[in-house]
Amino acid sequence: MSSLVLSRRNLLVAGGSVLIASVSGLTLPAGAQGVAPTPSMRGGANNYIKGAPIVSRIGKGGFWMSGTVRRAGDGAPLAGQRIQIWAHTVEGQEHEPQSHGATLTDKNGVFRLEMPQIVPAFGQPHGHLAYDSGEFKTVFLRPIMRSARDKSLEAHFVLEPA
Repeated sequence: MSSLVLSRRNLLVAGGSVLIASVSGLTLPAGAQGVAPTPSMRGGANNYIKGAPIVSRIGKGGFWMSGTVRRAGDGAPLAGQRIQIWAHTVEGQEHEPQSHGATLTDKNGVFRLEMPQIVPAFGQPHGHLAYDSGEFKTVFLRPIMRSARDKSLEAHFVLEPA
């Protein structure tokens, strides 16, 4: 059986260890360090049409654009946020109104919109998405697909107040 010897030196060493652990965060519970806002992507606003209508589907469908919308800082999901989506597809080009539509996020901050198959424009199959409702800063995204044969594409927004 070992015995605990309390000496001045042992107390100083133990106290120093607790201080170092506290400063380094080892004794603090893990917590959210803050979720950084999504920056707008270069080229994301290309062919953007302000006020595209909310639709249940763009064109004949067959391809799914989906993602999430969260609040910067705490990462809370944002319900009812308007996300505009457009792309160069088998049914139209990016600048054509029939290639644009918008949808709203659900209570979990998730959005999903069916649209025609995206095809390469300027050598890259990609979509365009925008948060442009005004409560938060506008963000444009331009995610690129791995393959033109993919049947879906995801994009995620983290928004900061306007």
